[in-house]
Amino acid sequence: MAYDKFNILKSTVVPLPTENVDTDQIIPARFLKATEREGFGDNLFRDWRYDSEGNPKADFVLNDATYSGKVLVAGKNFGSGSSREHAAWAIYDYGFRCVVSSFFADIFKNNSLNIGILPVTVTPEFLDEIFAEVEKDPSTEVEVDISTQTITLLSTGRSESFDINSYKKENMKNGFDDIDYLLNIKEDIVAFEASK
Repeated sequence: MAYDKFNILKSTVVPLPTENVDTDQIIPARFLKATEREGFGDNLFRDWRYDSEGNPKADFVLNDATYSGKVLVAGKNFGSGSSREHAAWAIYDYGFRCVVSSFFADIFKNNSLNIGILPVTVTPEFLDEIFAEVEKDPSTEVEVDISTQTITLLSTGRSESFDINSYKKENMKNGFDDIDYLLNIKEDIVAFEASK
């Protein structure tokens, strides 16, 4: 399933400074029944967003109209716990295209890259600077450039580089998942087979 192409993303951010956010907090296990990627965004951080009656909790950031954007900025060790793909699906379906943290769980990071979410790892100091700038001014923006592999905090001009596998980078730029990539090189595969 193709997803949005990712080249340069300029956006305000949603700050979630909580550390050690695991996949069960991102999308609780009781919502894992569906096999399609759509609809999971409604239950992103479900138990933090809503009370037991289903009413939005005013003190949770996703319920605060002050913050919006396509970039989620999270505390250290984001996406730990079980390997459920649904956590990445929920983040994408909600509308985020990039998650910034100082450390990601490897499986979550790979699941994100597979469906079009760019996980950007920054230093703890830069992460703290982003949180501080957004606290001062919620309209603060970041610019994430996948070609140069840089993230820039536009209010200060400070940038950091981030790593990404070259194969995943090209897929992100083209909006390809692994199957789309193979379909894109189908003629090359057929020609190779015919040459044997």
